[in-house]
Amino acid sequence: MKELQETIGYFFKDENILKTALTHSSYSNESKNNLKNNERLEFLGDSVISLIIATHLFEIFPKESEGELTKVRAFFVCDNSLSKFAEQINLGAYLLMGKGEEHAGGRSRLSILEDAFEALVGALYLDGGFSVAKNFVLGFLPKQIDIKKIDSLTDYKTKLQELVQKHDKNFKIEYILIKETGPDHDKSFEVELTINSKPISFGSGKSKKRAEQNAAKNALENLKNNIELH
Repeated sequence: MKELQETIGYFFKDENILKTALTHSSYSNESKNNLKNNERLEFLGDSVISLIIATHLFEIFPKESEGELTKVRAFFVCDNSLSKFAEQINLGAYLLMGKGEEHAGGRSRLSILEDAFEALVGALYLDGGFSVAKNFVLGFLPKQIDIKKIDSLTDYKTKLQELVQKHDKNFKIEYILIKETGPDHDKSFEVELTINSKPISFGSGKSKKRAEQNAAKNALENLKNNIELH
């Protein structure tokens, strides 16, 4: 853990928080010591990252609309970006995981890296406060953010949100987890997407976020084929 702390430039006052952030559920499930895993820290870190990036974008783009800011934030907090951030600090090498997960290539699995990065940010927030977490997260963002380039790479959930809000800002999109299958090291998720409680599409993936993205992608196709929102 010392090497990781040197890499990120922060040394924890309470290393137990860091250890929890690095503990995958497969490891805690195999342990007889009732170890905590990083899922709660992942939940916290997800919100902290979103707030950090939203605040940063709000400050550096004073003239951009809510829609543009939402689009750029979504680009940086998506599973693809966060897993790449994790790879930059070789986070997978420091994770504690079960033998089955490790043998299945868990240390390089994008969904695990994304979750671990979120957990690490949650740990930094708890141990060092918002400014420590902020400095860490912003270190992964480019100094110059090209909104036009990001527009072409934006995620399906954002595209769907924009399309629906153009139709009616009161429409509510929900992603409902309907199925979770497989062992811890190789889970699959299925999500139903509804608009104002009306089923529109389904999506599946190796993480909840990927399943949601696929559901949004399918919804966009369905709406192009004239499925009514009402």
